[in-house]
Amino acid sequence: MIDLPASLPGGRPLGAHLPLADGMVRAVDRIADVGGGALQIFTDNPTSWRRREAPPADQPAFRDRLDARGVGPIAVHAPYIVNLAGPEEEIYRRSVELLASELAVAPGFGARFVNVHIGSHRGAGRETGIDRLAQGLDAALAMAPEAGPASPLVVLENSAGGGFAVGVTVEDLAEIADALAARRIGPDRVAFCLDTAHLWGAGYAIAEPDGVDDLLARVESLLGPGRVAMVHLNDSKAERGSRHDRHEHLGAGRIGASGLHRFLTHPTLAGVPHYLETPGMDEGYDALNVRNALRIGAGLPMEPIPPDALGARGSGGLTAPD
Repeated sequence: MIDLPASLPGGRPLGAHLPLADGMVRAVDRIADVGGGALQIFTDNPTSWRRREAPPADQPAFRDRLDARGVGPIAVHAPYIVNLAGPEEEIYRRSVELLASELAVAPGFGARFVNVHIGSHRGAGRETGIDRLAQGLDAALAMAPEAGPASPLVVLENSAGGGFAVGVTVEDLAEIADALAARRIGPDRVAFCLDTAHLWGAGYAIAEPDGVDDLLARVESLLGPGRVAMVHLNDSKAERGSRHDRHEHLGAGRIGASGLHRFLTHPTLAGVPHYLETPGMDEGYDALNVRNALRIGAGLPMEPIPPDALGARGSGGLTAPD
């Protein structure tokens, strides 16, 4: 019997996006019990503009349990409806306010990151979308509490490419970084998240180690060292270059274990937390994917994936509409 590694190579924290429906404290215990050490959550309904008026009653117990179980870093995933790159003024205004709200409440959850989708220019043009995004981030950061030691980092997530998406290519991300720098928004306030399923949908050949190496060399060349703060580690049901965002269990999709292994061992990403957003997190498949992430990272044979798992669609498979 092969012993399961206790952690990922290179000091990478391994986490997963878990639902809080069964209680915040239970989510902490769950990720620790299945072998993970980090956690991504929603602070509220991810498809609603409306936010709760007060923190959850069990938030202090949640923070205590994080410390007791040694779970972290915590990432907050902003609602799907945020679109800072679009031309519609009302949606833009509400998106700025909603992101500012997430930045304000994130410290109460002990969150280091607020992860947000870059959004869609909705036909207004890529350059316009990037300018709107930079303007919106500037406004949201200005509305959020003053920056301090507990302030979370905004982490912009690359897009798969559907629906006039902005942030599909590494070159897009570099232009976004330049637009932010022009507004004096630096790496201490905004970083980037690479989602492997989105990279695949965007056309990057990351099923093989050489493709991962080429991609990450391009990221470091254009963005600079240390700009990737998070990785969303997902396999994909979609074809490469399809512009579709369809998450799959690790090793069961089109990317496969070889490419994912390179992400988990590449020196550029040493120390960067990797969060799973694979299907069926609330159906028990969180444990399967955590174990297989550890196995893939160590170069060990994967645990077989039950046929019924391939139909799982639970809340862990975070896929926004294309």
